[in-house]
Amino acid sequence: MKNFAIEKLVRKDLSQLTPYEPEVHPGVVKLDANENPFDMPEEVLRAINLKLNTGVFTRYPDPLAAELRQKLSGYTGVKPEEILVGSGSDELILNIIQILGPGAPIAVVTPTFSMYWVHSLVVGAKPLAVPRRQDFSVDIEELIRVTENQNCKAVFLCSPNNPTGNTTPPEDLAELLKRVNALVIVDEAYIEFGGETAVPLLQEYANLVILRTFSKAFGLAGLRTGYLLAAKEVVGQLLKVQQPFNLNNYSQIAAAAVMEHLPLFQSRINLIIEEREILFNELKKIPEVSAVYPSLANYIMFKTQKPADRVFKELLEKKILIRNLNSPQLPECLRISVGTPEENKLFLKGLREVLS
Repeated sequence: MKNFAIEKLVRKDLSQLTPYEPEVHPGVVKLDANENPFDMPEEVLRAINLKLNTGVFTRYPDPLAAELRQKLSGYTGVKPEEILVGSGSDELILNIIQILGPGAPIAVVTPTFSMYWVHSLVVGAKPLAVPRRQDFSVDIEELIRVTENQNCKAVFLCSPNNPTGNTTPPEDLAELLKRVNALVIVDEAYIEFGGETAVPLLQEYANLVILRTFSKAFGLAGLRTGYLLAAKEVVGQLLKVQQPFNLNNYSQIAAAAVMEHLPLFQSRINLIIEEREILFNELKKIPEVSAVYPSLANYIMFKTQKPADRVFKELLEKKILIRNLNSPQLPECLRISVGTPEENKLFLKGLREVLS
């Protein structure tokens, strides 16, 4: 049709959404996305390849990923029927909001991972920001007040929090779970790097959902594999909106292989934690770094005396890519993902040059 205009057909509320189109910077030291900086262990690659056959490519995957859920059960201590896998945590976040429906009020503890807010808008739900305190801790009483007063159907809370790196104590989570009539989603994407898991609370609180991922500690960011832990009844509702065959065969095989070789990954996780502490201490020694925030994740948030936009740009000119967080919520903040020891040294050298 000659005068066809797609914007006249799509939902009006989507006008406030910008497509996620991250810039690609080839040939840089990539320290912006909280990925595991180490190559996949050869032993794990061999284990994956041994399981490959033509059926992996020509047949649909197991829709419920039974083998992977069984291995995750052994890892988490949660029953297989209380585990749901997804194409990254993003799909699972979207599924959670879908079962609550358009118009559902959703409390989001900010500043935090942006996709809780984005997926709420995609579904047509109504996200409500509940700001953290100045030290980025969660004001549990205020969160309970907003959740109850606004009849929120869900609360999204990340621990360790992205991008601030701090955690929420289990006793605070228990207080929240006990007093709100809403799903409480605790995103533990970075739990392998520090903090106390909320898994023990699952036995007592049916409104708890825990999100996990293979993208960070386990180096499968390229295969988009995540999972959640929740009461069997919650999983049953989520299965109603989950896409059929949502997690491909290769991702299921790779994630299962990771679970079979956990000691290999634990040694790398320990190294990332050691490097995180070295980075933290070295950043504190730089006079022009005005703030460094303690982290229990695989990244560190910091500020410098020089504007964040300029620091980001000048580091990129040196082929070092970090995350520029500068915004009204996080003014002049930057975030560095922990890389290999060599990458971290290059970053520190580049930052000192930029700031001097």
